[in-house]
Amino acid sequence: MNISGEQPKCGSSDQPRPPGPEYPVQTITDAKALSAMANPFRSRMLDVLYVDGPSTASGLAQRTGQAVGSVSHHLKVLSAAGLIEEAPELAKDRRERWWRLIAPGTRWSRTEFANDPGAVTAALAAESLSLHRQNQRARDWLANAGTAGEWDSAAFSTQTWAKMTPAELQELSQELIVLIQKWRFRDIPNDGQERESVYIYAHGFPAQP
Repeated sequence: MNISGEQPKCGSSDQPRPPGPEYPVQTITDAKALSAMANPFRSRMLDVLYVDGPSTASGLAQRTGQAVGSVSHHLKVLSAAGLIEEAPELAKDRRERWWRLIAPGTRWSRTEFANDPGAVTAALAAESLSLHRQNQRARDWLANAGTAGEWDSAAFSTQTWAKMTPAELQELSQELIVLIQKWRFRDIPNDGQERESVYIYAHGFPAQP
């Protein structure tokens, strides 16, 4: 799940929604939103809104190094897809427009689009982009880990094999999501320590050695 998730970008697929209202997740139900998320730059914008919170087009342009006009176009696409909304209470005047995520996470299941080939194709494209960006982030980290000081020993990766049924794998995924969300939405201690954004992702699927 891209509690993106991608975004993102809370983001991802085929996983159960974490229980309880404390973990708000937007369920994607149409191909339009999936297609919007399958664009690399729009996916990055969703991640920025997830990590940094609401922003203006100029703020997103500065954060991503893109032109304001391009950012404004992609904001309109994301808004039309129902993934972001305006936050007028943050504007200092009528000319200023702030944007925020509809929810800090998204979910969808390809099985729910079985009768819509276009939606299935869009879902696969969004998932493929998400996987590519996850792997690229891991590669970027490995390339620079030696210069990260204490973060080098704090970072982790893990893999294992287990015998499971589909229902058991769903149960495991839900437990992991709840655990990660507990850390994501916890109250940050006011202890004077500096905290950085940490990227966490996991996959679980049937495979053979």
